[in-house]
Amino acid sequence: MKRPNTDDYRRLFIEDLPLMDVRAPVEFNKGAFPQSVNIPLLDDEQRAAVGTRYKEQGQDAAIELGWQLATPEIKAQRQRDWLAHASQHPTGYLYCFRGGLRSRLSQQLLREAGLDYPLVTGGYKALRRFLIDALEANSQTAPLVLVSGRTGSGKTLLLPKLPRTLDLEAMANHRGSAFGRQLAPQPTQIDFENRLSIGLLKAMHQSASAPLFVEDEGKLIGRVSMPICFKTRMENSPLAVLETPMDERVEIALADYVTEAFPQYLAHFPDSRGDAEQAFRKQILDNLSRIRKRLGGEKYQFLSTQFEQALTRFFATGVADDFRPGIELLLTEYYDPMYDFQKGLRKGREIFRGDKAAYIEWAASLETFPS
Repeated sequence: MKRPNTDDYRRLFIEDLPLMDVRAPVEFNKGAFPQSVNIPLLDDEQRAAVGTRYKEQGQDAAIELGWQLATPEIKAQRQRDWLAHASQHPTGYLYCFRGGLRSRLSQQLLREAGLDYPLVTGGYKALRRFLIDALEANSQTAPLVLVSGRTGSGKTLLLPKLPRTLDLEAMANHRGSAFGRQLAPQPTQIDFENRLSIGLLKAMHQSASAPLFVEDEGKLIGRVSMPICFKTRMENSPLAVLETPMDERVEIALADYVTEAFPQYLAHFPDSRGDAEQAFRKQILDNLSRIRKRLGGEKYQFLSTQFEQALTRFFATGVADDFRPGIELLLTEYYDPMYDFQKGLRKGREIFRGDKAAYIEWAASLETFPS
């Protein structure tokens, strides 16, 4: 049976229904949705030409140009790509920017190929508006509990062991600290906001009262910024603090940023270990350089030399022991003072403090949001 077009945006995101984005790549790359795939009606140049014709001569002239650009070869290729996607995702929908001309043309081409495939009414613009409004509304009442603790305490490792969570760093593809940049690029600001809104929408749909654990973050996670409405909610939410001894913090940081990070570079440069080593060395030393002023010249120079030597030994032998003194120095004299300063601004919000085992047990017993 023919499925109707939809404006049930909530269902689209709650159920992760597949979305086929027929906008041009340049539009898709600025912002899209986690479950969407870009199979454009027009490429970037064609879109620009049709847009210019629309502004200068109106819709009919723009449609005429669009059909001129759709040569038999291009038309056949579009139909093949769309049919392949539709056959793999029979419950999905297609959309363009406003759910208008390009969506209808795509539907027409699909019908000519023998398939009725529904569209999202209002297109990307309506979906984006829905997520912005949902983020604003859900941020007002989200039962957040902040997973707090010093850098290297293992907050990210703790999250999967807690009952209900939103992993903000995974959404931002960044570990949150000066050394947290990942090999893969971060999402655009729009994509990050969309991911956050969808994650919060699903959590609130599941339960509006059960505690939702999120890692305590600042205004920025790498280069993406926390939406003001959600950050405001975080700043008024209770804190549960994870306590971890210094020796364990050093080991966690060493694994996060060295021993478990370098294999990603080897996988990214499978044909050249030298390129992987060069890129990883640059990553470590560039991150250190970014906090040079905060460290001061003497500490920066010591750490730069120490990490250079540690990298050389690590690449030659696989032994990462030489990183430990520098990591401990960063934790005690860079990260901890910042944490202590912030701690002084958060008096009265702490509802729990304990080690990993105690934290997991306490979180499991917390059935309702603490008042």
